[in-house]
Amino acid sequence: MTNIFDQSAVTTAGIRRDNFLIFGAPAIEDAEIQEVLATMASGWLGTGPKVMRFENDFKAYKGARYAVAVNSCTAALHLSMLAASLEPGDEVITTPLTFCATVNAIIHAGATPVLADVNPVTMNIDPMQVEARITPKTKAIVPVHFAGRPCDMDAIGEIADRYNLKVIEDCAHAVETEYKGRKAGTIGEFGCFSFYVTKNIITGEGGMILTRCQEDADRLKILALHGMSKDAWQRFGDEGYKHYQVVEAGFKYNMMDLQAAIGIHQLQRVTPYWQRRQEIWQLYNQAFADLPISLPAAPEPDTVHGYHLYTILIDKTKTGISRDAFLKAIHSQNIGVGVHYLSIPEQPYYQQKFGWQPEDYPNAMRIGRQTVSLPLSAKLTDADVEDVIAAVKRCL
Repeated sequence: MTNIFDQSAVTTAGIRRDNFLIFGAPAIEDAEIQEVLATMASGWLGTGPKVMRFENDFKAYKGARYAVAVNSCTAALHLSMLAASLEPGDEVITTPLTFCATVNAIIHAGATPVLADVNPVTMNIDPMQVEARITPKTKAIVPVHFAGRPCDMDAIGEIADRYNLKVIEDCAHAVETEYKGRKAGTIGEFGCFSFYVTKNIITGEGGMILTRCQEDADRLKILALHGMSKDAWQRFGDEGYKHYQVVEAGFKYNMMDLQAAIGIHQLQRVTPYWQRRQEIWQLYNQAFADLPISLPAAPEPDTVHGYHLYTILIDKTKTGISRDAFLKAIHSQNIGVGVHYLSIPEQPYYQQKFGWQPEDYPNAMRIGRQTVSLPLSAKLTDADVEDVIAAVKRCL
């Protein structure tokens, strides 16, 4: 690939100047811009034909039977919990190394979240820890394919079958991810995806639910739009007005055509974008191989890693600098980075509500206190990647 390193963006010391590298900035191309403009000119901005097209395209890409577009992965998780018929008092096991939305969706569905620690190498939920936390109240497992790496779905599936539990996959990081020939989101009863602006495929805000049951898909669509039997496209289309009925107390979780207009074209470039992130991942591995930091584990055999996050671990005893000091130092180099994530038990709300303490989940606690996510986006140029590498080395 041609090196387009822009010397005007750096000082003589190699630090980016007046050109902050935004973490997770998406690659936006002309096709989606024109599609958005056409959508605005059409007069139909809400849920309509472009949402339907995006659902069909995503369903085809994943080889799924049914797809329901919503306005976020949080909505996807919440609705999947409801469609799984969870009731107050039911317990749902998930990981402590995730975004708060995973746990919040369980709470909003009226169930009780239970945490199982992660594998220290893969950073995914540990099936042995899952089984150790099963009680007669356990009704579901929510594995999170962290950073795009698939969870051990054979072990999780075996546990779910043995205890008659539902599996709701949190695939916010895992559009491209595969596990032993099966695509993430098609293995459990439900698969929930995010198209937030920092994700691999984006709609700005947005989500998708995959399911293999038509009854569930029909209910999800109703729940996503106030519990109404018909959406606006069906009510106000050119075939004439159609009355609707409210059949459940639903939510305002629908995706707009304005969002789907972006996603339609983003999805068409899912493979080249994945290839570019894989290339950057490998460049980082080569550049950081001799540094006193922990790099992401290699993808497991017979899997496809989504390459959503490139996470390094900063151990002060090895590097001489703490994680938080490293965050400040690299930010001063005009490089945007992320933290994915402080473990859920670090957050005061969950400590107060459930009595969770970080020390009870030592692997997630250690990772959460050491982790840094470096820029990993198809938008990055070779010059950007060189800047990130140089900044990491300077800060260490």
